Amino acid sequence: MGLAIAGMNPPLRISQPEPMSIEGFWQLALENPELRMECEPNGDVTLMSPAHGTATLYSSIVFGDLYIWAKTDGRGYALDSNAGCQLPDGSVRSPDASWISADRWKPQPITDDAPVPCPDFLIEVRSGSDRIRPAQEKMLAWIANGAQLAWLVDPLRKVVEIYRPGHEPEIQEGQSAAYGKPRSLGLFWSSDESGVKLCMCTASYSRFAMGC
Repeated sequence: MGLAIAGMNPPLRISQPEPMSIEGFWQLALENPELRMECEPNGDVTLMSPAHGTATLYSSIVFGDLYIWAKTDGRGYALDSNAGCQLPDGSVRSPDASWISADRWKPQPITDDAPVPCPDFLIEVRSGSDRIRPAQEKMLAWIANGAQLAWLVDPLRKVVEIYRPGHEPEIQEGQSAAYGKPRSLGLFWSSDESGVKLCMCTASYSRFAMGC
């Protein structure tokens, strides 16, 4: 199934008379590898906007730091925005960066098309085209589907929103540190006239308190 989107600007939500199945979505993604897309719980397909330069930089920073942390920690795997995570509610999402415990998932052969389950921890970076309310609703959906910790990094408002099961979202601004139990994840960040600086490390890491 090909998609004709000439003259239309993502993000776009595409509805069809018959809800698309998960199998149909993965086939659609396979046939349109140039498109960034996600599947909604009701079968709608959302075409995502390409991230602009600054948002891409922030996404690269958080994935790079998460990858280094995961490799050092050794208890799980860091995944970038190419990962398609299939969630219990029938949706497929691709966070900017995510981490999943090795107890729940192990890398499969490259020829294995099995999707990644809901990650334990994820980070979404808000871009200029992302409306805040849908972005926040997506974070709540991550938690409802099994994520134990989710961060919405918002360079536009210079805040980080922290989501956990059983807790109200926490908004941190200025200069702060966000912790994630039980895996001792930590994100140090500060905002100034140039934007938001991000650094990820373990909560016990000595440089954490000094701003990494």
